[in-house]
Amino acid sequence: MAMMPRILAIGGSDSGGGAGIEADIKTITMLGGYAMTAITAITAQDTRGISLIAPTPPAIVARSIRMAAADIGLDAIKIGMIGTVEMLAAIIDTLRDIAVSVPIVLDPVLASTSGTSLLDAAALDLLREGLLPLVALTTPNRHEAAILTGLSVDTEREIRAAGEALCARGAGAVLIKGGHFDGPEAIDRLVTPMRMIEFRMPRLAATHTHGTGCTLASAIAVGLGRGLTLDEAITQARAFLHAALLAAPGFGHGRGPLGHAAAR
Repeated sequence: MAMMPRILAIGGSDSGGGAGIEADIKTITMLGGYAMTAITAITAQDTRGISLIAPTPPAIVARSIRMAAADIGLDAIKIGMIGTVEMLAAIIDTLRDIAVSVPIVLDPVLASTSGTSLLDAAALDLLREGLLPLVALTTPNRHEAAILTGLSVDTEREIRAAGEALCARGAGAVLIKGGHFDGPEAIDRLVTPMRMIEFRMPRLAATHTHGTGCTLASAIAVGLGRGLTLDEAITQARAFLHAALLAAPGFGHGRGPLGHAAAR
């Protein structure tokens, strides 16, 4: 394993710089990793929403993944926005060939914070059946977990049931994030086939939260790429996200970006 973990981020580009590939690169770099990309789409967006999405040809994404793996090498992979069923099929086929022993962190981005759909409905079944079995960890929020499982995700018991359902479909582990729940603490719950544990932190009254999911998943990928255990990688990633939320620069007229330079 490289001293500097080599992390491939697969996802869409955010022209506003707050989420997507831009957040991935900032996070990976600030945590001491080397960031590579396979860009699934180019978006025109700002802190208020997305106005245009231009998908990348799947063949370019597949070739980007293969070239990064063959030349520089991979210690971990983070997957964010996928977009279309054709893109998802190309990613799955490529990862099956080249990433058998590389930990993959999937942030199942189904819609943007502003409500724009970021995954074809036709791709949901393929994500469940084809991609989940390849990932070491998936990081859905409350609503994404409900969509992926068809279950209610309201109580602690339901959270565990949803996590176990995703593990039953092949995911190595599931981190159901607590940002969309109420309460004085933000509680992320890690579910594996054997256990459920909680990661607690005081909830911040933050309005500049664009890119939190991308940032957390990329930070976990860096930790796994460095050889940390899953629990250690999640703890490190949550601390980084907390610091980045506190350091948000206040840019934009909507949900602004995080302060990724907080890791300095």
